[in-house]
Amino acid sequence: MKQEMKLEIDSIPSNESFARVVVAAFLTRLNPTMEEVADIKTAISEAVTNAIIHGYRQEVHKIVIEAAIEEDILEVSVQDFGVGIEDVKKAMEPLYTTRRDLERSGMGFVFMEAFMDTIKVESKVGEGTKVTMTKRVGKRYGRDF
Repeated sequence: MKQEMKLEIDSIPSNESFARVVVAAFLTRLNPTMEEVADIKTAISEAVTNAIIHGYRQEVHKIVIEAAIEEDILEVSVQDFGVGIEDVKKAMEPLYTTRRDLERSGMGFVFMEAFMDTIKVESKVGEGTKVTMTKRVGKRYGRDF
């Protein structure tokens, strides 16, 4: 049975940690390891931070986070309705950033890719960006639910 949640937050920095905790709490039904929780929280943090810093350029608007669990797979998406990404492939390159003025490292997508099994970025200039990530929870640690 598929289980789902949806969270809509303002694009303010303090909500980044709130989003991580909400997704981590939703994830507990899969009995994840601490490492799995940390990986997922890091990926959520990076996606939400990207929406705040790059998507909305630090203006306050809405970010929508949706998560679904089916069997042992977590799928989570973080969506903004901001400026969008002109060249997604380039934006996903290590060290690429549009906000050098804020001393951004350009590693957000790299971390998301490292900590999740899959990442898909959909974006349209002037309409926003949706980052969808999946992670199998438990299998790589030899546990079978």
